[in-house]
Amino acid sequence: MSNGLSKLGRGLSWLGTLSLWTAGVGLVAMTLIVAWQVFCRYVLNDSPSWTEPGAVMLMSWFIFLGAAVGVRENYHLGFDVLLYVVPKSGKIWLRMISDLVALAFGFGMIWYGAQLVALTWNTVLPSLQISGGWSYVPLVAGGVLICLFALERIVLRLAGEPIDDVLDEMPPAEVAADLETAQIKA
Repeated sequence: MSNGLSKLGRGLSWLGTLSLWTAGVGLVAMTLIVAWQVFCRYVLNDSPSWTEPGAVMLMSWFIFLGAAVGVRENYHLGFDVLLYVVPKSGKIWLRMISDLVALAFGFGMIWYGAQLVALTWNTVLPSLQISGGWSYVPLVAGGVLICLFALERIVLRLAGEPIDDVLDEMPPAEVAADLETAQIKA
């Protein structure tokens, strides 16, 4: 791998790790907020108005950040069924098409998410006292990350890097599940 691609890969790896940790922290924070809401509602009989919209906003952040990391780690939707019956050269093209679809989807998230942010920026979420546009910022941020991570996979594949070799060596999910079951019984 060239030095430039290697540096870019390390930077995107760091960004993916940061996104995953941020998503994890968001999940924990959302859980704590919901627990606080339940406690306030049923114990104190006074539920704060900010807890539900705050939890939903955190949820949108960790969903979109997690989805972007899924693209980087190749856990996004793909042509898995076809991959087991086509030769290796066909697998490369199917994976390339899958990454191009993820890239297009990410671009759509940016495009339409930015429009939603612009349309709602001058509104105020009453319970949080912030701009309504913040509800859609996670959509745009997730789209940017999905585009970056899909482009990384496309560029590495075009540069001849063996990013798909590990995937080609893995058994189909059904076979892997049977193998795990057989190992547990043994």
